[in-house]
Formats: sequence, C-alpha cells, structure tokens
Amino acid sequence: MRDSLPRAPRTFRALRHRNYRLFFAGQLVSLIGTWMQNTAQSWLVYDLTGSKFLLGAVAALGSLPMLFFSPLGGALADRLPKRNILLVTQTVAMLLALTMAVLVFSGKIQVWHIAVIAALGGVVMAFDMPPRQAFVVEMVGKQDLMNALALNSSMFNGARIVGPALAGWLMSRFNLGLCYLLNALSFIAVIVGLRLMRLTSPSPKPRTESVWRHALSGFAYVWRNKRVRTLLFIVGVAGVFGWSYTVLLPAFARETLRIGESGFGAMISANGVGAMLGALSVATFGDRMPRERLIVGGLLWFCLMVTCFALWRHYPTVLVFLAGAGFGGITFMSTCNTVLQTSVSDEYRGRVMGVWALMFAGTSPLGNFQAGTLGEHLGVTPTVLIGASVCALAAMWVWGRGSLRT
Repeated sequence: MRDSLPRAPRTFRALRHRNYRLFFAGQLVSLIGTWMQNTAQSWLVYDLTGSKFLLGAVAALGSLPMLFFSPLGGALADRLPKRNILLVTQTVAMLLALTMAVLVFSGKIQVWHIAVIAALGGVVMAFDMPPRQAFVVEMVGKQDLMNALALNSSMFNGARIVGPALAGWLMSRFNLGLCYLLNALSFIAVIVGLRLMRLTSPSPKPRTESVWRHALSGFAYVWRNKRVRTLLFIVGVAGVFGWSYTVLLPAFARETLRIGESGFGAMISANGVGAMLGALSVATFGDRMPRERLIVGGLLWFCLMVTCFALWRHYPTVLVFLAGAGFGGITFMSTCNTVLQTSVSDEYRGRVMGVWALMFAGTSPLGNFQAGTLGEHLGVTPTVLIGASVCALAAMWVWGRGSLRT
C-alpha cells in the first residue's frame, strides 16, 4: 500500500509504502534494543567466566534452535498470516528480555541463566525470521523488494552503530541490567507498528498435510533449483566460518587491544557503520550491477577486511577494518537475500526463507563452537584467519562454477 510518498528518493523508495514505513520505524527502535542486549550479553559472559569457549558456547546455544525449528517457522509462514506470527514472537522476546533484566538487577545472574534464556530466544528467532523475511514482499511488492531488503540491512546496521555504543556507555557508568530493560521496552515499538498496518494480502489457506511434511517440501524445492541451492550453500559457509569472528571480539578487545566496555562497544559500532554504508549502496545501485559480482565480490572483500582486522593491533585502524568487513558482509548478504526471494515462487517463499534462516543463523552454532574452541587453543588471530580463508575459497569456487548466473 502506497500513500503520500510517491516520489521518495531512489535510495529510500520502499518507504513510499505505508506498511513498510511502520515496519521500518518499529524494527529500528527494537533493533537498537536488541544490539544493546547482545553487546551486554557477550561482555557479561566473558566477565563472569573469562572463557573464550563459553563465549562461543552461549552464542551457539542462542542460535542452535534455528537448526531444528526454522524450517517449521518457514512452513507456518506459508500457512498462517505472517503479521500474527510476528506479534506472538515479538511479545515472547520482550518477556525474555524482561526476565534477564530482573535477574541482572537482582545480582543473582549466573551463566546458566544466560544460556537458557539465550536458547529460548533462539526458538523465538526460528519462528520469527522466516515470516519476517517473507513479509517484506507483501509490504512493498517485487519491484521494490531489493530496495526494501537493503533498507532492512541499513536499519539493522544503523541499530548496530547506536545500540553497542549506547550499551558500552551504560555498562561503564550504570548497571548492565539497564541494557536488558531498555531492550524489553523497545519491543513495544514494533508491536504497535504491526498493529497499525493495513493489510490487503489474502491470508494463506489452511492445508491438510502436516506442518512437518509441508516444511520438508521446502527442502525438496530448494534441491531442485540449482541457483537457490548455490545461494544457500555459500550463505551456510559464511554462517559457519565468516560471522563467527564476532564471538571472539570481547576477548580480542580485552586481551589484544587492552580496552574496556566503551572501546568494545565502539568496535561493534564500527562494524555497523560499514554495514550500513554497504546496505545504502546496495539500495541505491544494487539493481544496476550484476548480482553475481555483488555476492562474490562482497564476500571476498569481507574476507580481506577480516584478515586485516585479525593481523592489526592499532585500535583506530582495527575500527576501519571492522567497518570494511561490515560493508562487504552486508553487500553479500542483502544481495543473496534479494536473489533468493526473486528466484522462488510465492507459494514456497516462506519455506525457502525457513531454509535460508537455517543456513544463515542455524549454522552459527557450528561456527560459534568452532570459534570458541579454536580460540581457546589457537588464539583469536589464527581462528579468524582460518574462517576468512574458508569463505574466500567458497566464493572463488562459486564464481568458477558460474552457478549464480541467469
């Protein structure tokens, strides 16, 4: 649905859709809170334990449910109204954040509390991510889909700039529990935005087959489509070996750079600055460039920047490399998402996005465990270099096969 913004600038043209504007505004507020909580959580785990392995283990528990439940979340997205699913998942996420805030303020917080609530949050994410991704096309249509997905990425990474910086400031001056409390309150914005939407899309029709059989048909659809298969393969490689470097950032900040909470928050924010610039670049120019080059080139640039980050010890230069990694990573991911959604039929979009969620986030337990384990035994630098090398090899293999070309 469009209304009063028929001539939105090219970079922001998806915002001419009223429902998407409501979605964008609500998600922006909520994601700032989410990044505050994520920053506080990783710092809290390392502060309580001093263990790189437990950093990886807790992060893995937070995404492990994606391996089991994201295909089911995708199947439900094709069977039920997506807005209704999102209202439930966002409400439950708000309650989990509030529970963590109470535990931290009480002074009784333990690592097992963090692990259990992280795992429950992973279950929520498994049912939230597929319908949220598939919902975008219902708000903006296929013509503005790439722009909307790129703006989603810019929103996500804009929040990654503000949230960690704010969390670092709050942690250094006030109680860490404030990060969890503000995150809980931030969910109100997205819930209100969803409630205010005016939707004209027909609700998905009920199906007689079981939900699990319905979900498995999504895997069969993916397997028959070579282009979709290749996209999900390279997203999975990046999920295991690429993004896991972020798990080790607290250890890198404290042991290698010798900086505190505020400096750690600035590292995550720098990564977000680069990613937001990458997302805005894709929103503006993405439909003018070959998408295969954006995917492969974005991943290779990410690998180069992560390699430089791992080898450098000068804090301001590290921030630059983290920004560069964010730019390349989001160029790769937002283009993959667009190509994937425009390559599948409407009937299967929810299920395919369930498989995408599995490969994007469900593989991260493997990445987090390997990062934590290798980081414990080899150190941060060798672990990050191994991951970047594997991702670079995968990108060159995909380019050589030409599997993404139309």
